[in-house]
Amino acid sequence: MDIQGIIIGILQLLASLSILVGLHELGHLLAAKYFGVRVEKFSIGFPPKIFGFKYGETEYCLSALPLGGYVKITGMIDESLDTDQMKGEPQPYEFRSKPAWQRLIIMLGGIIFNVVLGVLIMVAIAFTYGEKYIPIEEVNKYGIEVNDLGKSLGLETGDKIININGETPKSFRDLLDPAFILNDDSYYTIERNGKEIKIPITSEFLQTYSSDKDEAKAFLTMRDGKYPFAIGAIAPDRNAEKAGLKTKDKVLKVNQTSTPDFDSFQKMLHQNAGKELTFVVERDGKTMNLPVTVAKDSTIGVGISNEINFVERPYGFTESLQVGTETAFGVIGVQAMAYKKMAKGDINASDSLSGPIGMVMIFGMEFDAYRFWRITGFLSMVLALMNLLPIPALDGGHVMFLLYEMITGRPPSDKFLEIAQKIGMVLILGLMIFVFGNDIWKIIKGFL
Repeated sequence: MDIQGIIIGILQLLASLSILVGLHELGHLLAAKYFGVRVEKFSIGFPPKIFGFKYGETEYCLSALPLGGYVKITGMIDESLDTDQMKGEPQPYEFRSKPAWQRLIIMLGGIIFNVVLGVLIMVAIAFTYGEKYIPIEEVNKYGIEVNDLGKSLGLETGDKIININGETPKSFRDLLDPAFILNDDSYYTIERNGKEIKIPITSEFLQTYSSDKDEAKAFLTMRDGKYPFAIGAIAPDRNAEKAGLKTKDKVLKVNQTSTPDFDSFQKMLHQNAGKELTFVVERDGKTMNLPVTVAKDSTIGVGISNEINFVERPYGFTESLQVGTETAFGVIGVQAMAYKKMAKGDINASDSLSGPIGMVMIFGMEFDAYRFWRITGFLSMVLALMNLLPIPALDGGHVMFLLYEMITGRPPSDKFLEIAQKIGMVLILGLMIFVFGNDIWKIIKGFL
């Protein structure tokens, strides 16, 4: 077990959650203060408190349980269930004394901040990294490769993807877009042996696809082994280094047998395990013969760089705004489709949902800036959507009751709000227990 890697993953998760929760609660705090509502406490994390300080009327805290946060707003029935303050007459600085539309904005403040953050992160990623993709024409040179899950859907290795849902895909990434796969009645149109065949996405396929099982991650890949290749990374003190192979070398022949692609090269290694072979190598426009001994496990100690034609282009600021915004709101669309599939039973919630343990694995065992910020942007949009759900104790629950008040002209009673808050907290606690237990059960299953 890579303890250092696990620590790095945990630190990334904590940093991401601190950013997301801190800005979410800051949205509530700033909206409340703008309308003259007193905020008693601002906390990142749940009690017990680690440390804090008081500035003006508000105590700012960092607490020990980093799974959320809260702001304590005077005159509001929230997760603190402090109802004593509700017994007196409403004061001008209290939440309950403000017009319903102001209270609505205060409750939407955190969601708005998370949406803005998610969009800004995705825009910044688009501007910084631009776009890099494998065009569909490159994919269809040799067709796709599928594992057992892909075969169960009806796909076969060598199939060429003509369209998805009737539209021609631009890139390989489009073939695996969750927005396509989770959409109702989605299908691939493939070419096989000169014939076009329609392959529908089935509910049986979705059950495994939506899980974290290994076969779900690679049900459809490119046939990398069919492409020309060059030598990539070279392991120290292995046979390739000893023979003088260099990064970017092209192996043209092995023992006078042509090796135009990685599959043919790998086949020669497997057929000659433990033997010395002569590699005909092209380097800087010149060819040379190198004697290379193949280890008994059919390896020589190199990585491979496939010569796939990528399309790369930068985004200007205006393009980044458009692409980043579309990407951010696309996350909400995909998440909403996933919830719908769960409700219909097409997706198993226990396979699909991950808690903190699962999220550590998503961040990875080493820090990568692109991955960290992309996941953080993704989580920011998901957090906004989840908080908008009409569940008491979530922002969406408060929004639901405020909309009821604005439509009917009368608010729900304090007693009703208190009971609803308790029910909501029980539901949320139950969900937290479920996702924690689900993470642990997945780990246990991995050892069985």
